[in-house]
Amino acid sequence: MFFVPLWFPTSSMSKWPTLLLLALAELLGMAVWFSASAVVPQLSALWNLGDSGRAWLTISVQLGFVAGALGSSIFNLADRVSARWLFAGCCLLAAASTAAIPAASSFAFILLCRFLTGMFLAGVYPVGMKIMATWTKEDRGLAIGLLIAALTLGSAFPHLLNAIGGVGDWRVVLLQTAACAALGGLLAALWINEGPYKSRTPPFRWQFAGEILRQRNVLLANLGYLGHMWELYAMWAWTPVFLLASFKISGVSAAWAGLWSFAVIAAGGLGSLLAGRLADLWGRPRLINASLAISGTCCLAVGLFFGGPPAPLVAVCLIWGFAVVADSAQFSACVSEYAPQEYVGTALTLQTCLGFLLTSVTLRLIPTVESVVGWRWAFATLAIGPALGIWAISRLPKRNHGLNG
Repeated sequence: MFFVPLWFPTSSMSKWPTLLLLALAELLGMAVWFSASAVVPQLSALWNLGDSGRAWLTISVQLGFVAGALGSSIFNLADRVSARWLFAGCCLLAAASTAAIPAASSFAFILLCRFLTGMFLAGVYPVGMKIMATWTKEDRGLAIGLLIAALTLGSAFPHLLNAIGGVGDWRVVLLQTAACAALGGLLAALWINEGPYKSRTPPFRWQFAGEILRQRNVLLANLGYLGHMWELYAMWAWTPVFLLASFKISGVSAAWAGLWSFAVIAAGGLGSLLAGRLADLWGRPRLINASLAISGTCCLAVGLFFGGPPAPLVAVCLIWGFAVVADSAQFSACVSEYAPQEYVGTALTLQTCLGFLLTSVTLRLIPTVESVVGWRWAFATLAIGPALGIWAISRLPKRNHGLNG
């Protein structure tokens, strides 16, 4: 699986081997994010969970990530601690938090473990982006797309593990994803180092937050990002449950639901890679709006196929999975280009925290709506996000800081 020998010295690693290993480490580290969400049916039966309990299995991770991202920015950990060791250590701690869940004696302990997992993952995904930036300049769009693709595949990976061996025992999925995260940390510790373009992280300043929110272009970019986040994590978390329920009606095995859930989320990896290139050709606003339009249409359409033949349902879900994450990296790029340089660190932290806080709303909303109107219309509520995003991004200047409309 790995082609770099253990004796290979980190200092001699060139750019693209380092970035490919970084992407692999990111994929493995992020495998724990949806580890519990992948086994929701099993945990629901074990702990007699209702809609609220099932939603909190993912909401707790989102809140932990917000706490970790905010704390890391306030204390500027990315500059005080080597990015390589911060990434590796957080992977190992996220692995430990996940591995502790099978031994839990209460649901409250599980939620604490999930919160800690999210908090430690704030030292994996953002730090991985920082390491990537130290190796790239002109080709940063491609590198960002690669890293987002790795994050997406990592988020999908627990569903694959569940399908091929975890349906009968949820503990296997959690322990396997924990082992993946630990391996990602080991890869980072052995081989990943920062590149020649290393620079200090723009600091987070509370006093800048109000000023940022008063700047029209930054506010519009953030509204677009919030529309994107309104949809993204709810789609990732609940589409596997939706597919399982639909396949049950159609008489299709639960294992197939897990496999197709992996494929649907993983399709976003290809979308991220393609979007990184298209953004340079079309301009970020146009690429973002195209992605939002496609994913918003899927929000409205996917429920119409619920309970029907699996093939058309899966086809719509694959298109949705491809489009829903394709524009992710572009929102941060927009904010970093529209915000004054002294505000960039604060602007990006604020964007991340607001976005992940918002995901907690839709993660809880979907099961509530589903209990009232059923799966046929539950996902239609997510279309609000893409609609808001298109409205906001369409009002950005056509050309600014290298952005082509």
